[in-house]
Amino acid sequence: MTQRNAPVAKKRPKELVAHNDVRIDNYYWLNEREDPEVLAYLQSENDFYNAMTAHTKAFQEALFKEMKTRIKEDDASVPYKLDGYWYKTRYEVGGEYPIYSRFKETLDSEEEIMFNGNEMAEGFEYFSLGGIAVSPNNTLAIFGVDTVSRREYTLQVKNLETGEIYPDKIENTTGGGVWSNDNKTFYYTKKEPVTLRSDKIYKHVLGTPVAKDELVFHEKDDTFSTFVYKTKSKKYIVIGSHSTLTSEFQMLSLERPEEGFKVFSPRERGVEYSIFHFEDSFYILTNKDGATNFKLMKVGEDSTESRNWQEFIPHREDVLLEDVDIFKDYYVLSERENGLNQIRIVRWDGSDAYYLPFSSETYTAHVGNNRDFDTQILRYSYNSLRTPSSVIDFNMATKEETVMKEQEVLGGNFDKDNYIEERLWATARDGIKIPISLVYHKDTVLSKNTPLLQYAYGSYGYTIDPYFSTVRLSLLDRGFVYAIAHVRGGEYLGRKWYEDGKLLKKMNTFTDFIDCSKYLIEQQLTGPDHLYAMGGSAGGLLMGAVINMAPELYNGVIASVPFVDVVTTMLDDSIPLTTGEYDEWGNPNDLEFYNYMKSYSPYDNVKAQGYPNLYVSTGLHDSQVQYFEPAKWVAKLRELKKNDTFLFFDINMETGHAGASGRFEALREAAKEYAFLLDLEGKIVL
Repeated sequence: MTQRNAPVAKKRPKELVAHNDVRIDNYYWLNEREDPEVLAYLQSENDFYNAMTAHTKAFQEALFKEMKTRIKEDDASVPYKLDGYWYKTRYEVGGEYPIYSRFKETLDSEEEIMFNGNEMAEGFEYFSLGGIAVSPNNTLAIFGVDTVSRREYTLQVKNLETGEIYPDKIENTTGGGVWSNDNKTFYYTKKEPVTLRSDKIYKHVLGTPVAKDELVFHEKDDTFSTFVYKTKSKKYIVIGSHSTLTSEFQMLSLERPEEGFKVFSPRERGVEYSIFHFEDSFYILTNKDGATNFKLMKVGEDSTESRNWQEFIPHREDVLLEDVDIFKDYYVLSERENGLNQIRIVRWDGSDAYYLPFSSETYTAHVGNNRDFDTQILRYSYNSLRTPSSVIDFNMATKEETVMKEQEVLGGNFDKDNYIEERLWATARDGIKIPISLVYHKDTVLSKNTPLLQYAYGSYGYTIDPYFSTVRLSLLDRGFVYAIAHVRGGEYLGRKWYEDGKLLKKMNTFTDFIDCSKYLIEQQLTGPDHLYAMGGSAGGLLMGAVINMAPELYNGVIASVPFVDVVTTMLDDSIPLTTGEYDEWGNPNDLEFYNYMKSYSPYDNVKAQGYPNLYVSTGLHDSQVQYFEPAKWVAKLRELKKNDTFLFFDINMETGHAGASGRFEALREAAKEYAFLLDLEGKIVL
């Protein structure tokens, strides 16, 4: 089979008009998910991909087994204690899904299996169990199930003592619930059925008809989403509303529930805040009054409006304050300075304050699951590009630490000393220094002929920290260098790093990635014939923009569930998530944003030129990036690209944005991606 046998989508021109500007979309008809002709076209793309890669199937299977072999099948989480029970998540050999269990008082007591994901998933192509919430008296558990992969969960309640599943069944939720103190009332979040925006908070009382549930809050602003949770102090239930730029919270005192929810501090455009309760005060993490990197404020319980907030930890220009954890005797700050995670521990009485010591430049350290309020123990995790993850219990009083678990790498003689990790700094075209974290095997010879995979995301202020991956070893051990480009649009170098890669500065994200690629080539770490790029979702947008702007730099590109039809999607407020994205990308109903989006939107800027080899993947049921975006993009690329490079489109007809749900089945998707790269490098050896 040759490239000439590639599917050709029919062209059915549709005029799209905005601001008196006419765009012709020849493939708009692919939006119709239920149309048999659309499904037939998607199947033809799958057939073409499978035929063209048939010679790699055995290698894909070998890669899958290699990746699976490294993973401890009967693995388990480090247990944590809450309300008299120890909770643990574990896997069984051969099991794709976790088993959730608990132990009363001590880990030596009899194991109580709450949920067995393997049994619950039987008969479903996709299965996700989420939002497990145990009632205050430890007898009931709310749980959510999604069997479609559109992140629409059905909530039910299980009696953990009898095993009975109560008849209460609530559709179209976010997958979690929050118990009140009476052990029969809980609050949950529902989604708008078309856009899937989380817009309503309801109250349900066990045994009453779901149709009679009380609507507690309706977030009517379609640029906001809402959620509900309970404070760690267990004194308040909190409803949050958030958009990209603005936050608002309401609180219900569980000591005085009859008073109802009260607004904590009314929303102010551009002011973000989150709240933490301790004793008789709230602590507020906020960017108010120009605190770009956030500061911590304090206010009494009874007068929580922002005019009463008092500074507790001031704003710092060079330190991003990311999170706060509250304990009885300590508070713990998660900070980021010069791109690196820092954990600062402070006694409430001010008698001690210190940072946990970390020395590498390519590590990730995060505060972990700390559900217990009255404890001296801080649980955190640590890993790096070459160091497997550890879960560590740190005694904040004695400063002694205990490694509770070290990630095991099975299937060979893994030694972290066989790998080299480092951080480099590329210079962007505007003079800004862009950090790059990279790792490679010590035996890999670095030259213009060295294969290198460059990854980035670069949106929503989401930071891709340098992290360890057993899957990635399959590339490193075959001579690949792996690099993470910390481009603007993430928060690696603070909040301004994000602000400089969004809205009318979004182009910085794309040019940063390209300039990092040029730097890696200039430093003889790779060359255009061996440089590869990878990104997913908004990172797939990055891939689409980059190959339009600088296709000559890359031999191959992987774009997973790519957001590539930016203008059309952002003009359609019926598509899930669109309205909530205006503060990230801009609202194209405004001419300035329309023109700017159009200047980089991958689909709108496909042109008659050569393109790298491409592997594009999507899920038919994706609720975040609809399948038709990559479908139209691939069709247009097939029409216009001027060279004979490979263009593969792989559609999972059963899943959505996150891909396969099984623990090991997800490895098959990684095996496909790696086989694509290794085939281009001539490194497929069985």
